Amino acid sequence: MATRKLKPTTPGQRFKVVTSFDVTTSKPEKSLLAVSTRSGGRNKDGKMTMRYIGGGHKKKYRVIDFKRQKTDISATVKTIEYDPNRSARIALVYYLDGEKKYILCPKGLKVDDKIISGKKATPDVGNALFLSDIPLGTAVHNIELTPGKGGELARSAGSFATLVAREGKYVTLKLPSGEIRMVLSTCLATIGVLSNSENNLQKSGKAGRSRWLGRRPRTRGVAMNPVDHPMGGGEGKSSGGHPRSRTGVPAKGFKTRKKKKPSNKFIVERRKK
Repeated sequence: MATRKLKPTTPGQRFKVVTSFDVTTSKPEKSLLAVSTRSGGRNKDGKMTMRYIGGGHKKKYRVIDFKRQKTDISATVKTIEYDPNRSARIALVYYLDGEKKYILCPKGLKVDDKIISGKKATPDVGNALFLSDIPLGTAVHNIELTPGKGGELARSAGSFATLVAREGKYVTLKLPSGEIRMVLSTCLATIGVLSNSENNLQKSGKAGRSRWLGRRPRTRGVAMNPVDHPMGGGEGKSSGGHPRSRTGVPAKGFKTRKKKKPSNKFIVERRKK
């Protein structure tokens, strides 16, 4: 994949940077679509509880197989598709027994490739294996934290974790954030780096594209009054102070994690700032 800058034929194109659109079809599999309702930031009573979201293009949810529990049955990749609900691409696979499923598409997976999940799988791109069976140093994504629950870690475009050690019933992973963490070796993970790795280099070019994505304009805290935000008020540009959220929680490295959180014992090293 490569990025390219568009010619400034319109004001919206001037700063736009796009990535190559590497999909093989524009029509999703109807049997794997689900209705996706939008709240517009309102709760069940119609009260706005989340600001700055709403509007945007209509989209349907693609039901993704994060669990990969269809073990020892080979599947063939039929299409690589765009998914409006996530940054990575998705792949439609047909199993030998006729079942169709969507999976997260790793980099290098192509149409007509064969994939498999379980003990019989080899550590090739797109295959799902138990962490106990994956060689050290392998890049993996869609990693389970609880066996059988489905992948929860490293699921966005271009992300992956690296298997760095194995000891007892745990393996040690270096996560995309830089955190080093222990995970049960009976958890499943998929081999490879996720597709669309240059997603973070894209530039919208205009405010309208944020609106298509359902993102409304965000008001800065310093532009508010003191009653609305801790950083509001003041004459001219004298307002502000220490960066903090609307509720007063400091930004820039303030630790909010509970000191007695049960999962602390599994974290070998915290992420670097």
